[in-house]
Amino acid sequence: MTSKPERSTQPDNTTPQQAMPKVNKLTAGDITASLKAGFSDFLARPIMSSFFGLFYAVFGFLLVWALVWLGKIWMIIPAIVGFPLVAPFAAAGLYEMSRRLQTGESFGWSEILTVMADQRKREMGWMAFVTLFIFWVWVYQIRLWLAIILQNASFSNFEGFLNTVFFTPQGWTFLAVGTCVGAFLSAALFSVTVIAMPMLLDRETNFVSAMLTSVRVVTENPVVMLSWAAIISFTMLVSLIPAFLGLIFTLPILGHTTWHLYQRAVSPAQT
Repeated sequence: MTSKPERSTQPDNTTPQQAMPKVNKLTAGDITASLKAGFSDFLARPIMSSFFGLFYAVFGFLLVWALVWLGKIWMIIPAIVGFPLVAPFAAAGLYEMSRRLQTGESFGWSEILTVMADQRKREMGWMAFVTLFIFWVWVYQIRLWLAIILQNASFSNFEGFLNTVFFTPQGWTFLAVGTCVGAFLSAALFSVTVIAMPMLLDRETNFVSAMLTSVRVVTENPVVMLSWAAIISFTMLVSLIPAFLGLIFTLPILGHTTWHLYQRAVSPAQT
């Protein structure tokens, strides 16, 4: 008698195309329940969960340091504001942890890191491209509006940049335009990734179907999903204030919570 094989970390992507999954109606109670489950997952493996938050925080700190060192002062604010855009992709390991905790599978560092590494062979790589492309568009449009609106302004340090942006009419215009464009890009990225990222890790599907499913969840549950987007945005931005250190705790909790919200938003795959 042979034992049942374990879940493969290198699935075969040549399986037939599956039908689009059913999208469920969500309520505010689903966010509350998902947050409780996400916090429970964090407490179940606090060190491993915090590792992903620490890695993300260190990367953010080094990014700002590099911009200062390179003299790219103008990029600090757009980098800090746009930095959370790549958080969903960084949370892949957290999704896998929540999946295994939910199914009662044992796991250690090697299992989680192996699954993360294997994502480059799957559709998750395309989602990473989409995420980074939108982040690049965000930085580029900031540079564009900086040249158009603040073309006569000069600043040699971060303090001078802040004074120009926050205490001059041109700076207020720059902030208003940048905020509007940034809000549009953030909403677009949130809509195509919030469900797509955990879905690609969980089941066999292509990244286009995953993005379409994610958009369907958002459009069919606009109030609930926009509330979740607001919670993520506020929590992430507040976490950046203490030198990115708040991300050590908030990123893993949000990542685990997103997994459980995905489970509630999309019906299980048919087997």
